[in-house]
Amino acid sequence: MATRAPARQQKAQKAQKQGKTEIRQQKRKRDQEDLQKLEAAVADLDPKSTELKTFAELPLSQPTTSGLKASHFQTLTDVQQRAIPLGLKHSDILGAAKTGSGKTLAFLVPVLERLYRAQWTEFDGLGALIISPTRELAVQIFEVLRKIGRYHAFSAGLVIGGKSLKEEAERLSRMNILVCTPGRMLQHLDQTAGFDADNLQVLVLDEADRIMDMGFQSAVDALVEHLPKTRQTLMFSATQSKKVSDLARLSLKDPEYVSVHQDATSATPTNLQQHYITTPLPDKLDTLYGFIKSNLKSKIIVFLSSGKQVRFVYESFRHLQPGIPLLHLHGRQKQVARLEITSRFTAAKQSCLFATDVVARGIDFPAVDWVIQADCPEDVDTYIHRVGRTARYQSNGRAVLFLDPSEEAGMIKRLE
Repeated sequence: MATRAPARQQKAQKAQKQGKTEIRQQKRKRDQEDLQKLEAAVADLDPKSTELKTFAELPLSQPTTSGLKASHFQTLTDVQQRAIPLGLKHSDILGAAKTGSGKTLAFLVPVLERLYRAQWTEFDGLGALIISPTRELAVQIFEVLRKIGRYHAFSAGLVIGGKSLKEEAERLSRMNILVCTPGRMLQHLDQTAGFDADNLQVLVLDEADRIMDMGFQSAVDALVEHLPKTRQTLMFSATQSKKVSDLARLSLKDPEYVSVHQDATSATPTNLQQHYITTPLPDKLDTLYGFIKSNLKSKIIVFLSSGKQVRFVYESFRHLQPGIPLLHLHGRQKQVARLEITSRFTAAKQSCLFATDVVARGIDFPAVDWVIQADCPEDVDTYIHRVGRTARYQSNGRAVLFLDPSEEAGMIKRLE
């Protein structure tokens, strides 16, 4: 009798094992069928169609659809409506989209879908590389990626310096998607043994104009040299300079051009009210203080031309206690401090942030009421990016430019 019990047990275990294997096989079969359906839906997609209004109408995988839903993304913005279908078709894209137009999703959705449809796993190495000009912007992209990619199995990393190269290097080889700044990434490609991008499927260059302006041209050229030629490249830029077109020629193959400026004459959001005040230099800080005092229930960003200016105005106004929380942000601060201030200002309902142009691009602070340019920007581009911190997506915003009488005629003519 004793021998029959183990035999029965073995039989039961065997049946259980077979059952599990069958379930696994069925799941695999279902996944394959879903994938084939998805591929067919993408093949049928007309990328030039203007009918698409919501994410639900796009042929997307279940994990991406669930991630978008859970993050409350429903309606497509113009740039998403134009770029995502092209991205899903594996086209190279050169996108001109002003800041605040929703372009982060315009490249993140195609990135997730490309790797999902390629059935990318942890063993396939680096599948997508997203390059951003500043650490703050890279952090922001990474946060959005984490939200909408939460149901995917990909590993994602953020490489922006601030940690030791060795510490970052240990994690690199296990990452499928990397969000990084150009200098740091190049350091890894040159110095981190065993790290390669030979399998790379997608390269994204966000704010390409800024990457170039910040002097990263040679770093990006060198980076592109390291990457496989058969990849897909998505490049977005708020302004199209000669440097940007040179980079596009180097990196893009027969790109589709996506431009969503409402019209050629308006590079600033239509729901933005723009004003200027002429104020002589000796009165400038009095005018600024008076302005802040009369808008205590607002969220305000004040742009100044240098880190020294920012520190001086911040410290002076702190002693005067205008009655609104004050913050300051400039490039000489440590990474940790900058990220903490960024998140405090993001969360604040009422606050005044004094900043240099380190904040002028790409950073998405919700519900900014006023952008004050206490120091005149050096060019029209910088003006456009500074005022772009308010009136984002569908919300309204107001901007004020302080001009010395000597600056008035020249600057207003250029801005017209």
